[in-house]
Amino acid sequence: MCLAIPARVVALPALDVARIDLGGVQKEISLALVEDVRIGDYVIVHVGYALTKLDPEEAERTLAMMGEAGLLGGDDGGAAAAGTAATPAPAAEGAE
Repeated sequence: MCLAIPARVVALPALDVARIDLGGVQKEISLALVEDVRIGDYVIVHVGYALTKLDPEEAERTLAMMGEAGLLGGDDGGAAAAGTAATPAPAAEGAE
């Protein structure tokens, strides 16, 4: 299953590159597929690419629903939802 998530653009460090913020986690993504993105815009992000711009109200509504579902919180500060952190598998019983 694939998941595309809304994220707010906080910086434009280079041509066709944006720094996004999702729950305090920031990551640089490609803007090669989207035109006219500005700081403060929301984009739908999938595997490091912005796919489209999103209405700010729709983005906030979607992020609120994801938060209520527990997809943006937790001990990792939302990093798992942003695709920037891996959760280690639990150790097998008796393993050292």
